[in-house]
Amino acid sequence: MSYSGFASVFLLLCAAAGASGFSVTTSNANVQVKENAGVDLTCTYSADFGSDARVEWKFRDLKGSQTYVVFDGKPTEPYSSRVTLYGGSNLRFSKVTRKDTGVYDCEVSSTNSQFGEASVKLTVLVPPSPPLCRVPTSVTTGKTAVLSCSDPDASPPPKYKWYKDGVLLPSEPSKIAGFQNATYRLNPDNGNLEFDSATKMDTGVYYCEATNSAGPPQSCKSLRMEVRDLNTGGIVAAVIIVLLILALLAVGIWYANKKGYLPKKSESKSKSNAVYQPPSLYGGGDDEDGDFKQKSSFVV
Repeated sequence: MSYSGFASVFLLLCAAAGASGFSVTTSNANVQVKENAGVDLTCTYSADFGSDARVEWKFRDLKGSQTYVVFDGKPTEPYSSRVTLYGGSNLRFSKVTRKDTGVYDCEVSSTNSQFGEASVKLTVLVPPSPPLCRVPTSVTTGKTAVLSCSDPDASPPPKYKWYKDGVLLPSEPSKIAGFQNATYRLNPDNGNLEFDSATKMDTGVYYCEATNSAGPPQSCKSLRMEVRDLNTGGIVAAVIIVLLILALLAVGIWYANKKGYLPKKSESKSKSNAVYQPPSLYGGGDDEDGDFKQKSSFVV
């Protein structure tokens, strides 16, 4: 055996020894349970971790947020009323809700820095409810139309189907005879039915159906979408009416002004040209020009 081959075998043996020495496992990595029922999540670890092994459980929801379920050997406050730790490392829920759907990580560590973990995916089964559907009532030919359908509470997340006039629309119309000329795109995961360029043939009655493994499918109320050509005649008529109204308004103002019905602007008063002349300090009584005149001679 070559040196490289011997080295590879040695590494595999070391990995196997390490894996068997400090291991954390679960008996069921994919658990499904109905809402409001109880369930156990199992976690076991090898004796190599020692009697002082530390066990913690963490939860990651569908959005990626993480929180502690068990910390320092005790359930945290949000879970303390319905979660217990039994057998040293197993997690027991007395009752689950749809918000408990996610991944639970069992982490085991020891004082000599050894660490191992096992993950359990928990799916709380919630049957579909009648989904919320949005269908535009009127669409202009050649424009984009989006029909949406959603049921955020169903678990696992439902798949969506769309029906037109009672006929199931295939998710891949190009592969189905009779639908090769279809202009829509259907996403069964998010429930969107999209028309990039709507035609009159897309006019019809639509409804959506949500389905998952937790219960019977549910559908929304049927709604009609009408695809119409652009009403150019109506636009022209509206413009003409607006112009006529403006013309009549202008004629009315002109006529009212001619008849004097409208208030006229008041003429500004002419400014006075008079100049103020203060009275003479030596006022001369009968003298018209007010100039000072000597009345008597002054004798020294």
